[in-house]
Amino acid sequence: MEELWDEEGEPEEIQTVMKVVPSAYHQYLDVFSKVKAERLSPHCACDHHIKVEGSLPPAGVIYSLSNQESDTIRAYISEHVEKGLIRPSSSTTGAPPLFVKKKDGGLCLCVDYRKLNDVTRKNKYPLPP
Repeated sequence: MEELWDEEGEPEEIQTVMKVVPSAYHQYLDVFSKVKAERLSPHCACDHHIKVEGSLPPAGVIYSLSNQESDTIRAYISEHVEKGLIRPSSSTTGAPPLFVKKKDGGLCLCVDYRKLNDVTRKNKYPLPP
């Protein structure tokens, strides 16, 4: 089990996860690793491209954000750029961010992709499972 976590993984973390996860699923313990959750999966040969009908995706509306929302989105972007999960973009279009209040008073980031979904070219064939 220890090999599922890299050198940064804590043995206590592994033991805690093993107590919570039923033994039938112990072969999948790596999906619960906090260390691995903060990294991108290895690059594969097939990159994902969103094909849109027309030349560019539509521009999203710009909503005004409260100070708390602005701080939350700045922190989210900084953290995810630093981890390499997202990269800076120079696109002229984008999807508007929305926030939902959590029970603890924090904010949950949601992105409104409805306009992009409307112009995305749909697959005309069954996708593999």
